[in-house]
Amino acid sequence: MSFEKLDILGRRLEALEHALSILGADEATHMAVGGGEKRAEAMSNLAGMYHAQATAPEIGDWIEAARPETEDQKLALAEFKRQYTNATCLPTEFVERRTAATMRSEQLWRDLRAKGDWDSFLPALEGVVALVREEAQLRADALKLAPYDALMDQYDPGNRTAELDVVFDDLKSFLKGFVPEALAAQDARLTRHPRKTLNGPYPIVKQRELGLAAMRAVGFDFTHGSLAVSHHPFCGGVPTDVRMTTRYRTDEFLSSLMGVLHETGHALYEQGLPKEWSHWPLGKARGMGIHESQSLFVEMQLARSPEFWEFTLPLVHLHLGEDAIPGWEIADILNEVNFVERGYIRVDADEVTYPLHVILRYELEQDLVNGKLEASQIPEAWDAKMTEYLGISTINDPKDGPMQDVHWPGGAFGYFPSYTLGAMIAAQQWAALEKAQPAVREDIRKGDFTGVNQWRSDNIWSQGSRWSTPDLITKATGEPLNADFFKAHLKRRYLA
Repeated sequence: MSFEKLDILGRRLEALEHALSILGADEATHMAVGGGEKRAEAMSNLAGMYHAQATAPEIGDWIEAARPETEDQKLALAEFKRQYTNATCLPTEFVERRTAATMRSEQLWRDLRAKGDWDSFLPALEGVVALVREEAQLRADALKLAPYDALMDQYDPGNRTAELDVVFDDLKSFLKGFVPEALAAQDARLTRHPRKTLNGPYPIVKQRELGLAAMRAVGFDFTHGSLAVSHHPFCGGVPTDVRMTTRYRTDEFLSSLMGVLHETGHALYEQGLPKEWSHWPLGKARGMGIHESQSLFVEMQLARSPEFWEFTLPLVHLHLGEDAIPGWEIADILNEVNFVERGYIRVDADEVTYPLHVILRYELEQDLVNGKLEASQIPEAWDAKMTEYLGISTINDPKDGPMQDVHWPGGAFGYFPSYTLGAMIAAQQWAALEKAQPAVREDIRKGDFTGVNQWRSDNIWSQGSRWSTPDLITKATGEPLNADFFKAHLKRRYLA
């Protein structure tokens, strides 16, 4: 009977999640400007209802008394318990203090980042860091984990610094030597085949049709999803009604197309989750690292490969016109989508340098949480790592240094590792897929993604949250997370 109560609870929570997700997606895409106040009120009330139902004291009794009858119910019960512990380990008084502090910090960040005014921002960030340390200890006590592991467990259940430190240290050591090699190889390649300029403007209506064609080709189900426009691209909604967005520039089309393909990777994961478990935590996406691996699988493993562009280049001509990129060959496209350069901004970084941006943040925020580093020391520590890892300095540039991300102002510590984990997992999945399907590159060349998506469905999407992140990687690919697959991928792509 107790599990039946949990099942009913899951359906109620799913309904509230559905409403909140669709309202949130609509707010970012179609809501009239004047609707903001009432929309915020509605979503606040729904969020309150969700929190009240998800943290009700009797749920703990239901979990303890439940006697699962199937393996699925046993796994679902473990997820119910994990989520309930995470939801109830923070006192209401603390949540209110944290919410007020992070909202104030984010508001200050939006205003002061453009000015690069670190000194004015620092007091607010110091307050957030103090609260994050408090939260980390509260979660650590409840989950029986080290403080930073407890924060990270919210985003990627099962990941631990003891394992990630080894993997990231290995990758960092490799990349510090590989970046100069990749840049040298790129210089030689561009000497033989120089970059070409894009022949804009590209009308938005034509770019949209190209994006829709690419989405359809890689398997997006338009009976359960749609594409809209927003200031920042995202994939939201719910698995039965995925709301994807992009943004357009008329002087070039590749950034929007690659963004569409990235978000389609997220969407395919959501659409492929097990429908029979959709109201259980077991039926949700496993975590941010796995989710990012699915988007990067499409964007990086597929959409930046020559085989993909053998299929896609005719689509560009079909939807943008034969004169859209006159004289361009696949090599010209690859020069653009795989261009490597050292830069300050994480979100603009290429596939080669991006992990170093993430590892820098991963190392610094561990020290912040553990008290080895104070907020006031961030600029110097940040600059030292940027100089060591990428050979560029940010010492007098907080705007493009430690003020560039919203994560720390918003208190989201433990999130950053997911980005590079996603890239590594995607490369490891590709290696396993190619081993299982030796003809997969030829299939992609023909625009046939059936085998690709079937493998991902069998090994990732249909599993929901049955396993921890590390266990899911091992079950899907045959071994634990291994940086060698990502390193081999980078060598093939950037040293050729």
